[in-house]
Amino acid sequence: MRKFKENKLVIATHNSGKAREISDLLKPYIEKFHTAAELDLPEPEETARTFTGNASIKAVAAAKGSGMPALADDSGLAVTALNGEPGIFSARWAPNKDFNIAMAEVNRRLGKSADRSAAFICALAIAWPDGHVETFEGRIDGNLIWPPRGEKGFGYDPIFIPEGETRTYAEITPEEKSATSHRARAFAKLVEQCLTQK
Repeated sequence: MRKFKENKLVIATHNSGKAREISDLLKPYIEKFHTAAELDLPEPEETARTFTGNASIKAVAAAKGSGMPALADDSGLAVTALNGEPGIFSARWAPNKDFNIAMAEVNRRLGKSADRSAAFICALAIAWPDGHVETFEGRIDGNLIWPPRGEKGFGYDPIFIPEGETRTYAEITPEEKSATSHRARAFAKLVEQCLTQK
């Protein structure tokens, strides 16, 4: 496992909300952040068939394009009865980022299936300009409900109840969610194995 010893990191995203969330998580360990958007780096085509593969594609492209280490994530919802779909296509099931359409499509495809289990999965990849990559994965299992409940979350949060909870991700506070989420679990592994306190 290569340790991250640099003081700058490129967050390989054009999504300002995601960039802020990631930089907040990593502030104790890294001094300065840039984003792919700020550096005008193109978004590479995500051609892999796994979350880890697509996170790696984005991280490697940003590291090579910027000459600095880069971190990317890829995440989504994997529904057991749908053979892991929407999976890596989670965002693409939402035309114009309308996740009401995406949630309705998941529910339609599930039909009367008794198995409503699903998991949110987050893969992180940190890449260096020499092409070296380290990857980490976090997941949280749960069950899907219909109709959607809650106003706080985003994406598929209003139909997902995480294990050990009775509320959906859209009914709990962002602080509660970030303590146990798939992204939090992936970042905990990254911090433990790759980063040291500055």
